[in-house]
Amino acid sequence: MQTTRTTALLGTLVGAVGLTALSACAPVDETSESGSDGSSDAQATCEPGALPTLTDGTLTIATDTPAYPPYFEDDDPTNGRGFESAVAYAVAEQLGYGEEDVTWVEVPFDNSYAPGPKRFDFDINQISITPERERAVDFSEGYYTATQAVVVLEDGAPEIGSLEDLTDLELGAQSGTTSLTAVREEIQPDTDPLVFRNTNAATQALQNGQVEAIVADLPTALFITAAQLDGGTVAGQFAYSGEDTEEFGLLLEKDSPLTGCVDEAVSTLREDGTLEDLEQEWLSESVDVPVLQ
Repeated sequence: MQTTRTTALLGTLVGAVGLTALSACAPVDETSESGSDGSSDAQATCEPGALPTLTDGTLTIATDTPAYPPYFEDDDPTNGRGFESAVAYAVAEQLGYGEEDVTWVEVPFDNSYAPGPKRFDFDINQISITPERERAVDFSEGYYTATQAVVVLEDGAPEIGSLEDLTDLELGAQSGTTSLTAVREEIQPDTDPLVFRNTNAATQALQNGQVEAIVADLPTALFITAAQLDGGTVAGQFAYSGEDTEEFGLLLEKDSPLTGCVDEAVSTLREDGTLEDLEQEWLSESVDVPVLQ
């Protein structure tokens, strides 16, 4: 997926499951008394059982459908396989929730960062942290630093050794993603890129010859070439410099009382090496892709 679904994967697809919105519990009062050492007791609200989740005793996590590798395996977020499924359950464990306490809901990529109440506690869906989105929702700190990648068909593929080589190509990307922004601002092609609703549509357009290359976040691009595109290859990867660093974050409702606890959980997983281990386990192929300057 990518911006990202940044790609959104990996593509944002139609049809959210119609679920009744759950009302959030009242925000935790952060004006609790100080402890004997003068420190605030507000952090105690992150203890298991004290979290104001949508449903008491349950952590509700959202992602899009289908849920693609390498972020999810077998189109099943609940199995703990795939980078984002594994990260989600690792965060849940940090918050005090076992696998049996986690519920998944389907939320289309574009809907996740729209303003308004959410029917999830957090969403994990290759959603890049951007200032525009942060005006409408909360994010945890980043759990993955993303790069963009260029996918082409091997048969008759144009020579691509730099970003400049992409400017005269017909490019495509998914709507609402950092990948599309990267095409427009980083590559700056001579003709406007074609915009697709999801990664599936962009991939099919490349297969049909409607575009010469598509841009997606790197893990998504690797999956496209491995499982979706007949005769496809990743021509290269590049960093999008429109932001200092493009990172995927866990998305929460604006001013969610859970934001601080979720952010702390992600920080702990980064510091203890869990995120790095999961990245190596599920996303290790990315190191072999050439970098375009």
